[in-house]
Amino acid sequence: MHLRRLEESLLNPAVRRDPERLRSMLTEDFLEFGSSGRVWTRKSIIELLATEKNFSPPAIEDFHCTMLADKVALVTYRTLRDDGKSGESLESLRSSIWTRQDGEWRMRFHQGTRRG
Repeated sequence: MHLRRLEESLLNPAVRRDPERLRSMLTEDFLEFGSSGRVWTRKSIIELLATEKNFSPPAIEDFHCTMLADKVALVTYRTLRDDGKSGESLESLRSSIWTRQDGEWRMRFHQGTRRG
């Protein structure tokens, strides 16, 4: 599915560090509630990711996409990754709202919630 590929691309370190690519994928009013509890805007998340180092993409499991309206989709999934420092497995629940604008899907909202 196209939205899964878009979600996966946002976990790709090269895409995450490319401000132009991110601007094309996120709506102007993008908002993220991070798993840390911090709230990110489009501008602040692009600035953060441009300087990100040593990001290890997690695995995606239980991916689901539900159309909420003609041009609005809700995506939910789990991510799993090993913490390089502690060695423990980290699991997060993820959700994104995507809207279709000018023929392209763009993320409007994302939330990550740590489990365990």
